[in-house]
Amino acid sequence: MEYISTRNKEKVFSFRDVFLKGLAPDGGLFVPKKIPFFTSKELTNYKSFSYNELAIEIILKFCKNEFNKEDIKEIINKSYKDFRVKNVVEIKKIGNLNLLELFHGPTLAFKDIAMQVIGNMYEIILKRNNSKINIVVATSGDTGAAAISAIKDRSNIKIFVLHPENKITEVQRKFMTTVNSNNVFNIAVASNFDDCQNFVKSMFADKKFSTSINMSGVNSINWARIMAQIIYYFYSYFKVSKNGEKINFSVPTGNFGDIYAGYIAKKMGLPIDKLIIATNSNDILKRAIKSGIYKPLKVQHTVSPSMDIQVASNFERLIFDAYSNDSDKVLKLMGNLDKHGEFKLEKNILEKIKDSFFSASITEKETKDIIKETYKNYEVLIDPHTAVAIGAAKKFKLKNKTVVLSTAHSAKFFDVVLSETKIKPELPKNLKTILVKQEKFEKLPNELKKIKSYIFDRSG
Repeated sequence: MEYISTRNKEKVFSFRDVFLKGLAPDGGLFVPKKIPFFTSKELTNYKSFSYNELAIEIILKFCKNEFNKEDIKEIINKSYKDFRVKNVVEIKKIGNLNLLELFHGPTLAFKDIAMQVIGNMYEIILKRNNSKINIVVATSGDTGAAAISAIKDRSNIKIFVLHPENKITEVQRKFMTTVNSNNVFNIAVASNFDDCQNFVKSMFADKKFSTSINMSGVNSINWARIMAQIIYYFYSYFKVSKNGEKINFSVPTGNFGDIYAGYIAKKMGLPIDKLIIATNSNDILKRAIKSGIYKPLKVQHTVSPSMDIQVASNFERLIFDAYSNDSDKVLKLMGNLDKHGEFKLEKNILEKIKDSFFSASITEKETKDIIKETYKNYEVLIDPHTAVAIGAAKKFKLKNKTVVLSTAHSAKFFDVVLSETKIKPELPKNLKTILVKQEKFEKLPNELKKIKSYIFDRSG
């Protein structure tokens, strides 16, 4: 498997390059040079596989130059041994929708599924090469906690997590800041997530800085995140679909990584009809799909904070694919975004994207009403992000079965869930201590120079 950048398809990279760098040297995102494809016969063979067995088969397709099958088997089994359900995820029926629960990992969010794999891959690669790295990551709420859980206490790695101060829930924050580990550094930035993400991208782009600290990243810009998220599309498809019928997926979307994994699953041969981009009032993707104009606006703070994003980084990967891997065109569009604050997609490109994607945005009132109604009708507590995905699915008359991705445990957003249902969702027993543990984090201003200085001084 060879990889290329969305901004330069001529230069080829290995999986190790892609994994350790996170972002391509030219500022683009890594993608496989060729997407592996499964025949219908192969898909039939996989139907009876456990989650772990399926993960081994699919992940190996993307990194066999770096890991053999036994390596991947060890990584997968180690990554998922402490999840609270046997097959990593669970599927519940709510009316005519299938709810895919992705929050049974250590930090109660879908990001654990990929992040645990990444943590174990780092350990093997760094040990083999006797090297050290510093991971710098931005979080809109859940990525940081999942990354810290996967990286804490490991040798040869330090992790620096930037989160927007006072713009994530208390429980989300405490999952990060109560971890007492010498290799973990939490930074509360007086800003929003888009700024935090831009700071991380700027640090990657500063070759002198990123090289000096041997910088790596685990945001969804890292291909390994996408690779590990593909699995649950396959697994849930096999559980929900009958006789090879196509199904739809509704995905709460901020940075476009989770739903892009579904798009890759479709390109790999999985019979997916529509992928529904479910957004809150930060609806840049809905506007882009409708008009072709990709234009970030001011970030709005909502009850679904992990989606309070106006620059959906992974959308660049979809554009690269839609333009048939024309990296010059992508470079031009991204240049327009930097210079003019927007870019426009041609009509034929937009039609190509619409062939796979629908999009809808859900208001704050709709989100809260859906939380209330889901509990009233099915006695199931859902978090606001899941509510957005349910709401988006209901906006369309879909002829096939639909799977809704439930991305976080309701207890991480207990205040809004309690307010709407009069029921307080409880954290699993073994996690309740985070509410009373002492927190440890640094508050820094919205200044790249000070953030870089803080990281550099602690990166050795």
